[in-house]
Amino acid sequence: MRAALKIFCLSAAILAAAIVIAQLLVPGIMPIAFAEEPQPAWAVMTAFALRAIELIAAAVAVIALAMLAGMCAQRGLRRLSGGTASQAD
Repeated sequence: MRAALKIFCLSAAILAAAIVIAQLLVPGIMPIAFAEEPQPAWAVMTAFALRAIELIAAAVAVIALAMLAGMCAQRGLRRLSGGTASQAD
């Protein structure tokens, strides 16, 4: 359970850092090449990479949160059934 919590916190921190860096480094740049106004290629590529990092970190955070919820539900069901936990945290 501690490992899932660490992964969740780490991915949430990476997500927050990527969002802040994107706002500071390339504000107003869409991570697509076709825009109404010409955009510098470095800004588009940077925005694309930061958006990819954001999406991957968000997906990992959701998976880790689902794992935490599943572990908590399993622990609660074991307590209700009267069994003891076979694995330590």
